Amino acid sequence: MQMSIVAVGLEGLRELSGRDLGASSWLEITQQKIDTFADATGDRQWIHVDPIRAASGPFGATIAHGYLTLSLVIPLFTEILDIQGVNMSVNYGLEKVRFPSPVPVGSRVRLKVFVDSVENVAGGVQTAMDFAVEIEGVDKPACIARVLYRHYA
Repeated sequence: MQMSIVAVGLEGLRELSGRDLGASSWLEITQQKIDTFADATGDRQWIHVDPIRAASGPFGATIAHGYLTLSLVIPLFTEILDIQGVNMSVNYGLEKVRFPSPVPVGSRVRLKVFVDSVENVAGGVQTAMDFAVEIEGVDKPACIARVLYRHYA
């Protein structure tokens, strides 16, 4: 894992435009993590929570929910970028979210981040970042998304 990048203030964020921020550390997807997510969301489809049935299913094992995979971008992102000197940062939304590959239980995933743009908004800046959740040893990512954040001075 690389050391996190530090962006200080709005100017530090502006300097990230067009920059590849690298990758987080690898995180193992356990059945406990999948089951906890299923309990929290009520999404208890057998492909996620029934290892015996899932073993003979289309993926050969249980798989993580797509939205579980997407939710992991938050803790993984904090490993990559440390934003300092702003009063508040908010998730403004997502664009172009896709789940190209399933994440089988026992897999390890990591986040890669590219800052596509940084634009001025009233009182701050909006960053548009391309996130890719990669699966160790798999060519296609588990999740890709354009994530918008707003940061205010």
